[in-house]
Amino acid sequence: MRGVTEAPRAEAHRIEAPRADDAPPLLDELMPWSVAPLRFGRSWIVAPDARTLRSRWDRLVAAEGAEREALFRPSRSRTPASAVGALPGQRTGTTRFARETGPCPEPVRVAHGPFDEQWLLPDHRLIDTARPELWRVAGEPQLFAVEQGYVPGAAGPALLVTAALPEGRSPAGRPGRIRPLFRRPGGREPNLAPGLLDFLGERYGREVDAHDWLAWTVAAALPSPAGCRVPLPGDPEVWSAGVALGRELADVQLRGALSGTRPRLPGGRRPYVRAAVPARPATMAYDPGAEVLDVGGGLISPVPAEAWEYRVGGVRVLEQWFAHRTAPAEPGSLEAIGPAVWPQEWTSELLDLVTVLALLGEREPERAALAAGGVGRAELAAAGVLPAPARSRRPASVLDHQEEGPEGQFMLL
Repeated sequence: MRGVTEAPRAEAHRIEAPRADDAPPLLDELMPWSVAPLRFGRSWIVAPDARTLRSRWDRLVAAEGAEREALFRPSRSRTPASAVGALPGQRTGTTRFARETGPCPEPVRVAHGPFDEQWLLPDHRLIDTARPELWRVAGEPQLFAVEQGYVPGAAGPALLVTAALPEGRSPAGRPGRIRPLFRRPGGREPNLAPGLLDFLGERYGREVDAHDWLAWTVAAALPSPAGCRVPLPGDPEVWSAGVALGRELADVQLRGALSGTRPRLPGGRRPYVRAAVPARPATMAYDPGAEVLDVGGGLISPVPAEAWEYRVGGVRVLEQWFAHRTAPAEPGSLEAIGPAVWPQEWTSELLDLVTVLALLGEREPERAALAAGGVGRAELAAAGVLPAPARSRRPASVLDHQEEGPEGQFMLL
């Protein structure tokens, strides 16, 4: 069976028509290829720990007939009888799931919301809309810029960065966009308007690469009803300062992957457990005076106010992280299969998250100072950078890569 690289779906988004004004350009104009959020379709295929996913898989494949279908939770896109190909780069079965009896596929890390890396069963038969074009370019050194859905008046950054495959949905439920930094595996072909890096290099008198660009956007991107806008400064020193800030912010978001050093609070401070988190915590609260985070009676401190107040899309990140791990599930469902008690690794993840959010929160005033721009759309258009060609909005072609299709057939992409 012969296939072609998946083109953007009609649901993706409408491109804003070029305007005569000289407002800061849209990120959509400068990073032209973007992908809509994934749609998992069933919540049991993602979990904070891989052990839970293996237990759920084993329970499902042990069931037969009507029981298997009920546990599966069919949707219009996926049922146990659906015939679909394997996800790029994943060794999973392609027989109809109704006949599946094999072992659990190896779970993979995904960004299941801002700053919340969880685990996913990477089986195309289980995911309503998996966005295969993203899976084709995932892996080192790829990074994903996740544009948050616009929420009027909401606090929080307009853009986040992750190395894990992102689900792409904002905490408030607004659809965002996923923009890979590179269009091809192995860090090849930056996902940027042709000529942009050369234009910036000439403008600022220094070589500019794709990582410099991503750093600037992490630091400077602004939300707007039309999508993220990226103010570009006229002053080379402002550009250099913004890139330096953005690299530090991106490194914190990536848990030190860029620098090789895990994020730490300044002055030797670090959050620690003053009282153990109980087996099944049900609430989370914060005491700003004592800088204490109360997790069902378990106490963590010091927790700077910047960590507790940090929001994305207007939603407090710590509260959402906690809710993802404690929300009640329907008895007898696969979602109900999970750890019997609060795992120690969740506490460790929470301590790391507090540090990350505190470091990001205290740098917000510096980000705000980059909002003024000197390079507008008109100058970019005059330089031939805008509008980006239509081909740059489509996934790059893959001409020699075989992928397994339904029932073991192969596609040549």
